[in-house]
Amino acid sequence: QLQASGGGVVQAGESLRLSCKASGRTFSSGAMAWFRQAPGKEREFVAVITYNELAYYSDSVKDRFAISRDNNKNTVYLGMHSLKPEDTAVYLCAAKPGVKAIPAQYDYWGQGTQVTVSS
Repeated sequence: QLQASGGGVVQAGESLRLSCKASGRTFSSGAMAWFRQAPGKEREFVAVITYNELAYYSDSVKDRFAISRDNNKNTVYLGMHSLKPEDTAVYLCAAKPGVKAIPAQYDYWGQGTQVTVSS
C-alpha cells in the first residue's frame, strides 16, 4: 500500500527527491515517515511529518533533507540535498494513520528505494 520511488545513483553534493505514494486507504490523518537502512547496519529514522505537517529530522540529515506531504495525492516526499556517501542506503517510507503524535511504531511500510551516493 506504500510505493516508494525516486532513488538512484548520484555524486556527492547532488540532490534527489523521493516519493512514497499510498494506495488502498487515505493516510492524511496520520504520520508518515522515512527510514533508511545501509548494508550491515540497522534501520534508522530519517524524518517524519505529522498530520498537521510538523516535521522532525534525525541530526544526521537535519538542514539537508526536507519532508513534505500532499494529502490530495496521498503522497509523502523527501527532498535530499548536499548528499554524502554516508547517505547511501535503501530508503523506506512508513505510515501510521489516525494519530496526531509521532508514533513509536508504524503500521504500513513500503518496499524501499535505493539511494547511492558516490564520492
